[in-house]
Amino acid sequence: MAGVLALAILLVVTVNRFYGHSTIAFTLAIVMLLVANAPMVRFNCPQCGKNAFFRGPLVVFWPNRICTRCGHDLDRPDPSQNR
Repeated sequence: MAGVLALAILLVVTVNRFYGHSTIAFTLAIVMLLVANAPMVRFNCPQCGKNAFFRGPLVVFWPNRICTRCGHDLDRPDPSQNR
């Protein structure tokens, strides 16, 4: 996610430098960030559904190992997902 954020900023700065202000560059940057954020949104606790990346109102780059709402161990493999 941090790499995609840096790439999005670099895209906007580069386009602004060579072509001037462009809403297309901002739109592409937002789409890139949304696509990169999609896997983080789906990583929820299997028991209570709380997202593992949220620490109160903040979002961090690494998930919790233990759910802060129900205490479920998120490092343990889920037996219902046989792959």
